[in-house]
Parts: sequence; structure tokens; C-alpha cells
Amino acid sequence: MEATKNIVRRIRLLLAGANRRFYILIFSILIGFFSGIAAHFLRSAVFRIRAFLFSDFAFHYQNFLLILFPIVGLALTLLFTKYILKNSSNHGIAALLHSISKQSGKVESHKSYSSILGAALTAGFGGSVGLESPIISSGSSIGSVVARWLKLDYKTSILFLACGAASGIAAIYNTPIAGIIFTLEVLLIDLSRFSLIPLLLASISGAITTRLFSDQQVLFNFSQISPFEPKHIGFYLLLGILASFISVYFTKTYLKIEDWMKKQAQIKSFAIGSLFVGLLLFLFPPLWGEGFEVIKAFFKANELRLIKSTVFEDLGNNTYIFLGFLFLLMLLKVVSTSFTINAGGIGGIFAPTLFTGAIMGYLVAEIINLIGFTSPINTINFIMVGMAAVLAGVLHAPLTSIFLIAEITGGYALIVPLMLASTISYITTKLFLEHGIITKQLATKGELLTHNKDKAILVLMQKESLIENDFGKAYIGQSLGDLIETVAHSKRNLFPVLNQKDELEGVILLDDIREIMFDISRYDSAIELFMQIPPAIINHTDTMQEIMDKFERTKAWNLPFIQENKYAGFISKSRMFNVYRKWLQKISDD
Repeated sequence: MEATKNIVRRIRLLLAGANRRFYILIFSILIGFFSGIAAHFLRSAVFRIRAFLFSDFAFHYQNFLLILFPIVGLALTLLFTKYILKNSSNHGIAALLHSISKQSGKVESHKSYSSILGAALTAGFGGSVGLESPIISSGSSIGSVVARWLKLDYKTSILFLACGAASGIAAIYNTPIAGIIFTLEVLLIDLSRFSLIPLLLASISGAITTRLFSDQQVLFNFSQISPFEPKHIGFYLLLGILASFISVYFTKTYLKIEDWMKKQAQIKSFAIGSLFVGLLLFLFPPLWGEGFEVIKAFFKANELRLIKSTVFEDLGNNTYIFLGFLFLLMLLKVVSTSFTINAGGIGGIFAPTLFTGAIMGYLVAEIINLIGFTSPINTINFIMVGMAAVLAGVLHAPLTSIFLIAEITGGYALIVPLMLASTISYITTKLFLEHGIITKQLATKGELLTHNKDKAILVLMQKESLIENDFGKAYIGQSLGDLIETVAHSKRNLFPVLNQKDELEGVILLDDIREIMFDISRYDSAIELFMQIPPAIINHTDTMQEIMDKFERTKAWNLPFIQENKYAGFISKSRMFNVYRKWLQKISDD
């Protein structure tokens, strides 16, 4: 134990020394390596669970195990988180954003393994979720644990967290550039030029690690694309617009189901969600898991097998019925995903979004080719661009979607249509939805970081740390003489007036009683005569931006803070400025 402490102490000294940046680079590579190991374990575990379940299993709609499998997986996940882990915290990207904005980047250490185990059980047994959010959560936890272990400053801690997130996305999809862009665009982390180097090394380390340990069967990548033809530019524009409508549908459907499920008791939400997912898989087996098998079927020109072994298999020879079947798959994936996650499953929405976009791209290409008023268009290209366009709209992250698909395909042959469709989808979706599916709730609560440093600092500031409660209190029914006694023992010139329930009734300024405070004949006067209503009141539910707006609007220097209808203290403008300045120093570049 003592030896370990000595090693940690020496490492801290090295990180504080002249070669600090060099050692940061070393740790970024290590964080990437362990994130890569975690990604390899997760994807391999899901692959092997599925192989085990299907070893003596007929993937046919008449097999009712399709209903049972996701129920078992979600039950095991729920039991693991509630009774073994004894922690039901969210494992998604939204939880990570909350950790960055409200917990100084501290991600729970258990997420380095719990996210992986929970996601393996959820997706392995058929839950309609992606694996990217759990591995991002795991990688971020690894980086955060290392930062806490070494007692690093705020900026370096956030950098290590970002290294874990970037290497996680790079490892799970083999996309190092998309991993970096993800941290900048989705996690909204504002980093210096030097910070990009550790991020790059972590991403490369994560991607290489999974390539070394994983076989090709487990990895997710494609390379069967054709060159972009400028004459089809109009169709890609159309694809981008349609993707925006699908993105709005995906986001609103997911959030509505989530809101409804959160209002239910845990056992009820599990029962409803798991049974609903099971029934969907029974009717539509291609909804199983991430959905990448469906995308691979498109690439192998084997898409007709998707309708086989379903209740619609006898109708599969009809082209229009088959396209209608795919349309239902596209609409139902988000339903299955939302019920899976809100029933207690652990997983992400990247893969379901890519699934939805792939089917949309396929449908658009097939319909255009069926109409036949132009030369045949390449269906594979439209599938890839459709994936990027829907991802851009759902996440509000066009750059991440562009580079993710470009790297997955192994080249940049489709960079022009990828940029065009993703940008159109993002802009159009933005007209209907101000925030993406991940950031919506955080933005509503005022907890979303942005690249605007002023707004970012307001999000990072904790209003509870601003409360000052050393003000002398006066109570309804007291006299001026009682107040003078309070003034004599106070260093403040402002006094809250409370009732017997500690509820704020008003305030008294020292200036309002200064001229009469030595007039003994007035000491029997009720303090209500000198009380005034404060220009504004700060509630515990107010965001920092709302608090700042109240100060700007009233021009006041002190405003009372109310917690659950009771007086809790004052927040002063001067204290806000001092804390603001400290945060500015923390997040500013060296």
C-alpha cells in the first residue's frame, strides 16, 4: 500500500514538473488503450451472447422466445444495477454532459465496468440499443478516475475525461477522427490547441487496440461505395430534407415515451417496456439489438431475408409490401429503443439512429429507381448518406455524423453528399427542434455547456455555493428596538424579515432606518413600517442565467434566495463576480 502511494506521489510530481505535457500525452495513450479494451470486451460480449442464444434457436416469428429474450435481458440489467451495483444512475451521454457541467467532470468510477456489463446484457438479449453510449460512459469514467487518482486540476481532469470519450467512440466504430469531433461537437468541450494532441493520441490508441484484439466479424465497417455523381445532387438534397423529418419524428417520439415512462413506478415501467420490446421483436425480428445486421444485409444485397421468418414472409415477394415492411421497421426502431432504455436497459441511440437512417436511404433510393425517370442511382451510397443525415438531425451534430460515416466507409468518396445532406438535415431539424435528443433536457434545466464561455461559466457555477446566510434576521411582530439590537451585532446593511415559518415577508435596508435608529422614542414602532418588498426573489429552481437576468433587470446588489418556500440566505452580485472570475481562470487556455 505504501509503495502504491509513493508511485502515485511521484507521478503527481512529474505532472507538476517541467515535462508535464509529455506525461499527459502518455496518460492519454493509456486511457485510450483501456477504453479500447473495454470496447472490445463489450462488442465481443454482445456478439457471443447472441451466438449462444441462437445456437439452438430458430429465428422465426413462431418462436415465442423472441418475446422472452429481451424481458430476461432487461430483468438481468435491472437486477444488476439495483441489487448488485446498488446505483441506478443514468449511463447515457446526457449523464456525462451533466457530470461535466455540474460535477466538475467527476464520473462515477463504477461506470468504467457497469456501463459495459449492463449494455452487454441489454443488447445481447435483443434490446434495441447501441453500444456507443455505454463505451463512451466507460471511457470517460476511466479518464475521470485517473484524474481523481492523480488529483489533477479542473482543465486536465476534463481533458482526461474527453480522452476517454473520444477513444470510446473511436474504438467502438474504428473512427479516431470522429471520436475527436464528437468531444468538441456533442460534449461541447472547449479545448486548447495542445489538448487536441492528447485527444488524437487517445483516439488512435483506442481504435488500434480494438483492431488488434477484435476479429473482422465483430468490427463494424463498410467499404462498398461508388463515386459521387454530381447529376444526382438534387436527390441528395431531397434525402437531407426527408432526413430532417425523420429526425424530428425520432426525437419527439423518444422523448414522449421517455417522459411517460418516467411517470410510472419502476416495476411498472419495466413490465410495460420489456413486454412491449418483446412483442415488437416477435413481430419484427430485425429490430433485434443494434440493428447493424440489417445494414449489412443491405450491403450484401440480401435485404429480402429481413422479411423472412416474420409474420409478413408470405407477402415478401411483393415489392411494395416489402418497402412498407421496411417503412414500419424505420418508424418502430425508435419506439423499441425508447422502451428498452426506459424499462431499465443500458444503451445508446447512435446505432438505432444509424439503423433508421440506413432504411430511409434505402427506401428513397429504391423508390427513385422504381419511378425510373433517371439513370439508376446507387442504393449503397444513399444508405450511407441517409445514416449520416439522420444522425446529424437527431444529435444536432453534423460534423460528427459526416466524419463517422466517412471513416466507417474507409474513405471520403462520398464527402460532398455527406456534407450536403447532413447540413440540410441539421438546419431543417433546427427549425423544429432547438436542441438535439441528448441535450434537450439539460438545456431545459439550464445545465447545458456551450462554446460560449460566458454561458458555459454560468452553467458550471453552482448557485448553492453563492448563498450567504450571515445576514441578521428580523421577525414579524418585533419592534424597531429589537431590530436595532440585531443591527448592533451584524456586519451587513440588509436584514430579511421573516414570519414564524421562516418565510420571507420583506427586507429592511440600514439606510431606511439610519436617521431614526438613535431616536429611542421610536423603538416601540413595528418593523413592518420600515419593511419593503425585494425587487426580485431567487428560487432554488432558477438557472444561473435566470439569476443573472434578475440582477441585470433589478440593478440590485443582493437578492434573497428561497429554498422550498423558506428563506435560505442572499446571493450577492459581488460574490457572483468573484466566483465567475475563478471559473474563468479554471477554463481559460494556458
